[in-house]
Amino acid sequence: MSSVIEVTINNHVAHLQLNRPDAHNAIDGAIMNGLLDFARQMMDPGEIRAVVISGKGKSFCAGIDMNSFAEMASGELNSEREDVTAAMADLSPAGANRAQQLGWLWQEVPVPVIAAIQGVSLGGGLNLALGADIRLVHPQASLGLVEITWGLLPDMSATQSLRRLTSLDRAKELAMTGRRFSGEQALAYGLATEITTTPVEDALALAEQIANRNPDAVRAVKQVLNQSALVSVADGLQQEAAASQRILGSSNQVEAVSAKFEGRSPSFNDPG
Repeated sequence: MSSVIEVTINNHVAHLQLNRPDAHNAIDGAIMNGLLDFARQMMDPGEIRAVVISGKGKSFCAGIDMNSFAEMASGELNSEREDVTAAMADLSPAGANRAQQLGWLWQEVPVPVIAAIQGVSLGGGLNLALGADIRLVHPQASLGLVEITWGLLPDMSATQSLRRLTSLDRAKELAMTGRRFSGEQALAYGLATEITTTPVEDALALAEQIANRNPDAVRAVKQVLNQSALVSVADGLQQEAAASQRILGSSNQVEAVSAKFEGRSPSFNDPG
């Protein structure tokens, strides 16, 4: 992993930290490559049962590095059209191009992903956070879909994440104005799972709690709930039943029951 991405693993929890604190963890090429590389590694997470994403220093992520827009204004990016075209053709299994993968790959990762947000989370930084399964946000954090102020629309999968998390009119208002809003407002809009003055510590504690549950069941919860937004109720119920049938009586499910009755911590096998 590069110096701008730090990953520590403890008790089946991977903690990924963006490490450009002097730039409020703005996304440059190295951070983008590091995030995508890690997300792809987590497609087969091994012993990792939960992921926490946070930013070092005062902020979660200020969005795309401003130097990129300076190059665009000067015309320097015009020579890179072929690279942009190639990035648009680099699709994930769900059809997300390279830019969209920054937010969407976390939905394709089989284990839960928790974003811990403090300071600023703007543009691409908010797109990244919206791709997580759970968001713990400082009440005074400053969030915003600021792409419209640069003449763009949210293009790192936020249009899809927003529709799953908030009302259509609220999604349009935030994306069309680019206004900033607080962590408390994010909670009211459905974009924060919980507000807390210690988002990183609480996210790690939550991840450890989840990591102490049957990993087969946790993965199934994520998969079935994610699919529920895409399929009919009948198909969703069928997927729920199939997952339940697969897990019921399995070694990890039996271990969960035994540990509960015996008053001890369970010892699970990670899915292979």
